[in-house]
Formats: sequence, structure tokens, C-alpha cells
Amino acid sequence: MTPEDLEKLLSCTKMFMNHVHWVQQSFNLIPSRDHFGTSINFVDLQEFREEFCSELVNTIPEWVYNNAKATTIIDDLIAEGRSGLNAQTAFAMKTFEKFRNSDARDITLQGQFGELLLFNFLQAFFDAVPLLRKMPLTTSSEMERFGADAIHYNFKDNKHLLFLGEAKTYTSKYKFNAALEDAIKSILKTYTNHRKELGLYIYDSFISQELIDIARNYKNGTLENTEIHLVSVVTYEETNVFEKNSEKQIKEDIAKIIGDRGADVKRTLFDLIDSGLHPRFNYILFPVWELDKLIIQFQKLIGK
Repeated sequence: MTPEDLEKLLSCTKMFMNHVHWVQQSFNLIPSRDHFGTSINFVDLQEFREEFCSELVNTIPEWVYNNAKATTIIDDLIAEGRSGLNAQTAFAMKTFEKFRNSDARDITLQGQFGELLLFNFLQAFFDAVPLLRKMPLTTSSEMERFGADAIHYNFKDNKHLLFLGEAKTYTSKYKFNAALEDAIKSILKTYTNHRKELGLYIYDSFISQELIDIARNYKNGTLENTEIHLVSVVTYEETNVFEKNSEKQIKEDIAKIIGDRGADVKRTLFDLIDSGLHPRFNYILFPVWELDKLIIQFQKLIGK
């Protein structure tokens, strides 16, 4: 599969990412390498919370269905006698209904919010397309619960790159350390179990047809030059207060706050990770002020 073929499988994240500010620094974490510090974007002194939340919700249809499946469904709706615009509206409503009716997963709104963030960030930051689409799988009552929040794929520098993703969202205050510890333990569990979990779905319809051979060859141990990368998105309630004098100062202060949080983490926490795995760890840290209110806003937009 060529890079051009993979690019066609990527979702459109541009409008959502317009409302995300991000920088790459070590943030005093281990491994000491560039991780991603993210936040809702500021334009001048204003935080674009409403736009951020709306555009995140707008990515739900692409999370639920890949491009080929979406085209098939819309074509079927048109064949019923709908106009193109009417079919697109009906398709969007169907995806929102599927998203809302995922109670069988026993997942909180915070969990849905975090998984949707992860879906977008894996594509925007790593150009990694969804290998296994979790959303339709977890709305099927007949299927076993899938452990990882995301498995995405990219082919770069003659290497097959698999990205295992986990999302942790904590609305409680002063929970950064707990959230990071939970994220590390969770992604390590995913790393241990992902081959078994992936094997459950190779012969079902949850893996994009274009990538089925990649998944099968990996599971069979014949996918040469393969690397597994681990990605943890940690969304947490931030409480540090700072002045808002300029856009530049605001964004610099947010990066400093994330770095200070990282510096406070006990170094022994990172001993949970085998030294060989450290270079494969990627943290995406997402502080939100009044996160509980943002989750409520998200809830209203999805109509749940």
C-alpha cells in the first residue's frame, strides 16, 4: 500500500485541529523526548471552546464509518429516493444515533470524549489511519469487548508502524498524577493483549478492507519491519490560574503548566515501563479548565 493510498483513508481533521493549540516538548516526562502538549486554541485572549467542541462532534461520522462504508450507505440512501443533501443529513443522524446508543460499552461521556480526541490526534499527529474501527464493534451486542481504545496504522521509512492508543479523561481536580499512572498501566495492558484482541476481528467487518492483509500478516507474524508505538491521551482538569495578557503569553503559560505537572510526577512511576519500550511511548497531555462544563457541552451537542 502506497503513502497515497493511506492518505485517502485518513479522516478530515483539519477543521477540528484549527481549534487545538499544540507544542512539542519533553514536559519533564520519561522518555525525555518530544511529547505533545495540547489545549483548546486561543485567538488573542479568547478561548474557542464552542468551536472546539462543535468540530470535535462533527468528526463522529468519520469515527463510526470509514470512507468506503460511508459512501456505500449514502448511495443506498439516495437509491431510496433521497436527494444527495437529504442522504447526507440522514447518514449523519444515523451515526449520531449509533454513537449515542453505545451504552453496552459501559463507557462514560468522559470516555467517549477521550476516545474521539484520540481518534483525531492519532491521525493529525502521526498520519496513522484507523486499522480497527472500534465504534461499530462496540455497538454490536454480539461482539466481545475490545480492550484498546484505538489501533491505527502508518507506513513510513519502509516500516509498518502500529499505534496502540488509550485515552484517559479525568474531570476531578488535582488528578494529573493519577491520570498519568492510569494511562501508563492501561497502555501497557493494551500492549500485552493487543495481538489476541486484534485476532478476534480479522475475519469480521471491523477492519478496513484495504488494511485487512496488514492486520492478518501482523497477527501471523509475517509483517516484516514492524514497530509498535504506544500513545496515551491524558485529558485532565487544570486548576492553575494565569493572566491573559496576550495570545503568545497564554500559550507559553499553558506549556509551562504542563511541564510543571510533569516535573511533579514521581520518577518511580516510569519504572513500570521496560527500558526498551520507553522510546515507543508518546504522551499527549490535554489540560482543560472547567472540564466538567466542557463535557456537559459535549453531551448537549450529541443529544445524549
